[in-house]
Amino acid sequence: MKIYTKSGDKGRTSLATGKRVSKSDLRLEAYGTADELNSFVGWLRSLIVQSKGDWIVRVDEQLGWVQNRLFDLGAILAGSDMPLAEAAVNQLEVWIDEMQLELPELRAFILPGGSDAVSVCHVCRTVVRRLERNMVVWHEETGETVADEVWQFVNRLSDYCFVLARFMAKNLEISVPVWEK
Repeated sequence: MKIYTKSGDKGRTSLATGKRVSKSDLRLEAYGTADELNSFVGWLRSLIVQSKGDWIVRVDEQLGWVQNRLFDLGAILAGSDMPLAEAAVNQLEVWIDEMQLELPELRAFILPGGSDAVSVCHVCRTVVRRLERNMVVWHEETGETVADEVWQFVNRLSDYCFVLARFMAKNLEISVPVWEK
């Protein structure tokens, strides 16, 4: 099978529904951002496996699960009728709560940085937020909707990335920069 179809050579592509749209379509902006995020999560995984500690296997498995859900999310945003289960939102919340138990109370605004892995985790967080904004614009401009679980998943994923950055910094024994007034 050839990788190229030539059907997108003139700036148009097909959604999962078969409908042809411009590659500048707001829906494509949303699922393209989900794809970009998936690539950053893959980069994060490649960075953390170079580290040491019992936590790495657990986080690598979590991030692998996140990558699979991001693929699902991309399909949903492309028009597939597959569901994103509420269980996906609950899973992120469980992981957030587990990591929070091991972290000190947050007493200052954290600046991205400290190590490559922690920085890429913050990049993931900001790309999730852009994905959410893309989804809002798409929804507001077209009136098309996605299930509540999709919105919740994207919002919770940003929280997960923030807590994960703190968790990694703690386990890597890295001092993270904080905002100084």
